Amino acid sequence: MKAMILAAGRGERMRPLTDDCPKPLLQVGGRSLLEWHLIALARAGFRQVIINYAWQGAKIPAALGDGARYGLALHYSDEGDQPLETAGGIFKVLSFFEGENFVVINGDIWTDFNFKNLPNLDAHAKAALILVPNPPQHPQGDFVLQHLLNAQGEAIANVVTEQQGSPRYTFSGIAVYNKNFFTDCKAGKFPLSPLLQAAAYSGNVRGQLYQGLWHDIGTPERLKELDLRLAGGAIS
Repeated sequence: MKAMILAAGRGERMRPLTDDCPKPLLQVGGRSLLEWHLIALARAGFRQVIINYAWQGAKIPAALGDGARYGLALHYSDEGDQPLETAGGIFKVLSFFEGENFVVINGDIWTDFNFKNLPNLDAHAKAALILVPNPPQHPQGDFVLQHLLNAQGEAIANVVTEQQGSPRYTFSGIAVYNKNFFTDCKAGKFPLSPLLQAAAYSGNVRGQLYQGLWHDIGTPERLKELDLRLAGGAIS
C-alpha cells in the first residue's frame, strides 16, 4: 500500500508561525510533523509516499529530499499558488496509487498510531476512517460508529454513519480509501468532508476507534503544549 500526506494547507490559525514555514514542517519534539509521519510509515513497512504542497511548499522537498534517510521513496505534488483542498489534492494524484487502496494522513496531526493496524476495506466499503475520542476543541465529534452484525449476532464490520446518536467520535485525519471513493469527482478544488458525509450516509464507510495518543495541531498553543510534553518525556 502507498501513502499520501496532505501538506498543502495555509495554516492561517498557526500564524505567525506559518508566515514563512509550511505548517507540517513545524517542529515538535525536535522533529517536524511530517518527519514523525514518515518515520511511523517506514516502521510500518510503507515504502512509497507522496506529499502535496502549496504555501511555501518548495521548502518541503528541500527539507525532506528523496526520503532515502527515512527508508522511503518520497514523491511530491506541487499545487502552486491555488491549493486544491483536501479531496482535490488527492484526486490530482490518484494515478500514483495504481488502482490500489491507499492511506491518506493529514500533515498537521501528531499521533503514535501504528500504521500496521490500518483497517482493511470490505467489498462494500469505499473508505475506512480512524476515529478518536473527541478532543476539547471538538466536543460534538464527526461520526457515529455502529457495529454491523450477522444473522448469528456476531460483529462483522464497524460502520461509520451520519445518523444522530452517541457516542460520536472525531475523524483523526487518517483513512484508507479505494479508487471508487472518487468515482464521480472531477479535477479541481474541492473538500473531502462532503464526500465522506455522503459515503457514510450510503453505508460505504467503515471505522476503527483509536484511543491512543492523537493531537490536532490547530493553534500555536497546542503546538507548544505538545512540544513541551515531548521534550519533557511525558510522551515517548
